[in-house]
Amino acid sequence: MTRRLLPLVLLLAAPLAAQRPDAIALPENLVADGLPPIPAGLREEVRRYTEYRTAGFVAWNPARREMLISTRFANTAQLHRVRAPGAARTQLTFFDEPVGEASWSRDGGSLVFSRDAGGNEFTQLYRLDLADGRVTLLSDGGRSQNGGVRWSTRGDRIAYGSTRRNGADRDIYVADPRDPGRTRRVAELAGGGWSVADWSLDDKELVLQEYLSVNQARLWRLSLVSGMRDLLYPVSADDTVAVRNARYSRDGQGLYFIGDAGSEFARLTYLSFSSGRTTVLTPGLNWDVTEFELSPDGKRIAFVTNEAGTSRVHILDLATRRGRPLYQVPTGIVSNVTWRPQGDELGFTLSSARVAADAYSMNFTTGSLIRWTESETGGLDTSILPEPELVKWTSFDGREITGFLYRPLPKFTGPRPVLINIHGGPESQSRPGFQGRNNYFLMELGVAILYPNVRGSTGYGKSFVKLDNGMRREDSVRDIGALLDWIDGQVTLDASKIMVTGGSYGGYMTLAVATTYNDRICCSLDVVGISHFTTFLERTEAYRRDLRRAEYGDEREPAMRAFFDSIAPLHRADRISRPLFVVQGANDPRVPQAEAEQMVAAVKRNKGPVWYLLARDEGHGFRKKANQDYQFLATIAFMRQHLLGAATP
Repeated sequence: MTRRLLPLVLLLAAPLAAQRPDAIALPENLVADGLPPIPAGLREEVRRYTEYRTAGFVAWNPARREMLISTRFANTAQLHRVRAPGAARTQLTFFDEPVGEASWSRDGGSLVFSRDAGGNEFTQLYRLDLADGRVTLLSDGGRSQNGGVRWSTRGDRIAYGSTRRNGADRDIYVADPRDPGRTRRVAELAGGGWSVADWSLDDKELVLQEYLSVNQARLWRLSLVSGMRDLLYPVSADDTVAVRNARYSRDGQGLYFIGDAGSEFARLTYLSFSSGRTTVLTPGLNWDVTEFELSPDGKRIAFVTNEAGTSRVHILDLATRRGRPLYQVPTGIVSNVTWRPQGDELGFTLSSARVAADAYSMNFTTGSLIRWTESETGGLDTSILPEPELVKWTSFDGREITGFLYRPLPKFTGPRPVLINIHGGPESQSRPGFQGRNNYFLMELGVAILYPNVRGSTGYGKSFVKLDNGMRREDSVRDIGALLDWIDGQVTLDASKIMVTGGSYGGYMTLAVATTYNDRICCSLDVVGISHFTTFLERTEAYRRDLRRAEYGDEREPAMRAFFDSIAPLHRADRISRPLFVVQGANDPRVPQAEAEQMVAAVKRNKGPVWYLLARDEGHGFRKKANQDYQFLATIAFMRQHLLGAATP
């Protein structure tokens, strides 16, 4: 199938909005087809909702008490230093592209960070010398993906994964950031799911994780002396087992990790090297442990549980094996828990429905929660932002499905229009975090937002995750059909005004709902979505292909290929009569541009109403603020016209 179907149309259409003096000019790297001019006044109307900021905790400085954070002051997220709680954010990187993962050197004098180009996800590694600002390339600089940096125990080397050998397999490399010419490949591996978990205390071994699927992953020990690799924790023949986040104990006698052997949920576990036995350290918790970090003295572990979508931080005393929750940490979503090397303090990122993501720490000497950053919210009164409620409905097979419902402000009376927003993954979960721009829909348009966690979502046990695998793919679509029935029975919601949206796999779900339940929705917005699983698997980057086949099925098998043909939204485009808006990044390595363009072309052939917005400088979703803002304004225009039935003023 032709990869680029619409370029001439798009290039001709792009300047139209800019030619209108009363319209917002299209950013130079965006290309639009079918979109009407966006009135200039709309930008001012929504400005409060586009000028919020977030700050994510990245790392502690090993040499002194200060944080490295990621935040955006211009068009992209960059690295900043915060020397004390509430202190000014000092910018350290200045690039047109966002900076990804980052970590400090042992002496605090340099950083190692990752960055791609235009959202292509071919991330390269760099060293930033903080004394003179000089940036040095550490990886190959080519069409490879590099990342997952782990520093050695001595702090003189890093280990990371890279696809540079053939673009498909992720090998392991060890490098000295001060002398990248000495980089060497220490393991040549098959598959794209390998990563470095930790270094041994003597820096002679690495623990590697081999990710096969969301339900299967195993641990290996790699000798840097002999190059030999031993399986530490295998995949069970009787039970799918997934492990992650392995860390050596401080005495070197064992390994802590998160695993779900013999359980529906991921638990904190200890593996003894001498006996080979494992001990579950959180046996009484029927929630997933999402992450953990061992304290510098090896006496405690901080870990986070996902409890019905919200986070709870716990401290486990390894001597007594007794844990306690940290109730000082407010209800919200917590990530990147990290101990400060020289102190009794834990850093992390926290967000909630009324708090944009910010950097915090928990001081165990004083027992106090400390907020290091307070990100701006564009002047919004966050105290009145709607908070979610957990809702439940029964699907076609009697299974209970849940989601989070955000209701508009009380000033909006009568049954409210509904925006159903389906998460990607599919091995992911919608959680009650800060709504950002979406608060405009709640506060100004009176539209309710419902985030369903259909079968296949994480957080509800590994059996639930498997319920949409392979030829059960459409069962998750039926969960949305049951949700439409549930909405129809709610007196506060308007079943005649429903819009569906989602990104990535959520984009596939959006297209599947648009073709299956066309007569029950008003419109749909597909962001970087899959329109045919066969063409998607044939075009997605090689390092991802087998990992995705484990979830969706193998398109090379005739029966699965026939099934993909039968459920493809691309082959059902003639069913779409309600307006469709498609958003895509030209550099997307996950869901390539062709998935969007073939769907747009098919809808056009059937005379269906469709808008198309393409970003030349983005990948799997828009990351640059100017592009995000224009997409948001176009979405408002789309919703006002096709969901609310009112033309954009």
